[in-house]
Amino acid sequence: MKVAVSAMGNDLNSQIDPRFGRCRYFVIVETEDMGFNAFENENAALSSSAGIQSASLVASQGVKAVLTGNCGPKAAQVLSSAGIEIITGQEGAIQAAVERFKKGDLLSTSDGNVSEKFGLDEAGSMQAGRNVAMAAGSGRGLGGCGGRGMGGGGRGMGVCGGRGMGGGMGRGLSGGAGVLSSGQGGTGVLPKENELEQLKEQAGELKKQMEKIESRIKSLE
Repeated sequence: MKVAVSAMGNDLNSQIDPRFGRCRYFVIVETEDMGFNAFENENAALSSSAGIQSASLVASQGVKAVLTGNCGPKAAQVLSSAGIEIITGQEGAIQAAVERFKKGDLLSTSDGNVSEKFGLDEAGSMQAGRNVAMAAGSGRGLGGCGGRGMGGGGRGMGVCGGRGMGGGMGRGLSGGAGVLSSGQGGTGVLPKENELEQLKEQAGELKKQMEKIESRIKSLE
């Protein structure tokens, strides 16, 4: 049987993404031999209908069940109509969750357990970070961001939900030697108001991620 898992990474050791429609990856696992394939969720940054599109994408893979943290009502409707079991409330490593499923320890549902717009703010902030980083500079971001930043050449301090902070691969909003300058690799200077707004958004996103990480650390201690 094939099962789809919303994932933060692209292998069985990756953590389950709590968002279904806006997860970073889908990992499709064959329960018979635990073979799998993974692909990036191209619907993650959609402003609307992410759940519906993701559900249709998963259904096209011929899966019989979905393991995720949370699922919205419209996505649940699409999955249920396709005869796919929906199992919410899952967290931790993908392989462990699939093993629990194989043992029959998990209960399925036909309804969503969160609102339709669940995860939209985080997905929107991630996409904004990518767009800004691509448009300006080529400074390398530090602090866990796995991509290019906005700085003009030097090393900067990464503030996005990139690799290490959120387990993903987003590009970082970084400040090099001369933040938002038109230094080496830079393409222009953003207005002060826009810069301030973007930095506030990124700071808020980082704060949320730190709270999640601290909460997870406490739960594991």
